[in-house]
Amino acid sequence: MKSRILAVAAIVCGLTASAVHAAITITGTRVVYPAQNREVNVRLKNVEDQPVLVQAWLDDGNAAAAPNEIKVPFALLPSVFRVEPHKGQALRIMFTGGDMPKDRESVYWLNVLEIPPKPADADQRNMIQLAFRTRIKLFYRPASLLDDPTAERSKLKWHLAVGDKGEHVIRLENPSAYYISIGMAELDAGDKKISLRPDMAPPFGHVDLVPQSGLLDVKAPGTVSYSVLNDFGTEIKDSAQVGDASEEKVPQGQ
Repeated sequence: MKSRILAVAAIVCGLTASAVHAAITITGTRVVYPAQNREVNVRLKNVEDQPVLVQAWLDDGNAAAAPNEIKVPFALLPSVFRVEPHKGQALRIMFTGGDMPKDRESVYWLNVLEIPPKPADADQRNMIQLAFRTRIKLFYRPASLLDDPTAERSKLKWHLAVGDKGEHVIRLENPSAYYISIGMAELDAGDKKISLRPDMAPPFGHVDLVPQSGLLDVKAPGTVSYSVLNDFGTEIKDSAQVGDASEEKVPQGQ
């Protein structure tokens, strides 16, 4: 009997989870802010049949920081608003000034938190209301950078390395001035195919990619099939050779 109750509960939870989804959609999966622009607009749309209250803000990488405690060189309007059913709303992002790097991109994050309205009969039934938060990247791009970031993928260098904790990793070195977002990566080394966890390599820096699960038990060079995301979030696929293993530890971000 107990096993049957647990099975039914699992089915109900699964059905409930599949029916839950965000009402607010954002046009695009990232925002690019060219330094020469006075502002950029981001379009939102409520795809549901009920109004939604929305709060929007930017952060500098700390996802846990409270919106009123964050200091970023941008203004965002409006910050709190209501979106009617099947209607849209434009967010205006304006650069407010600051000493920004001119030789490389800077990255921030746009947060959109939606709070659904309380049902009229909420007091008469048990229910759980969920507030959805969507967080996408905002790249501030200096005026000197005019190329497509994905065109820089030929400059990327991949090699086996030892991470900060002594584990084997695939180190992706990015000598370009752009943030390079990896959508997928799979290492083919002999008889092994290992899926790597996607990540983002900073300008003139590196990122260590680790397996989706387990440890990277590979000591010989191989080939990595990967994709990089362009300004529209489209995956551009490519492949590259992975260099020999190196025991030299390189501090993160160097």
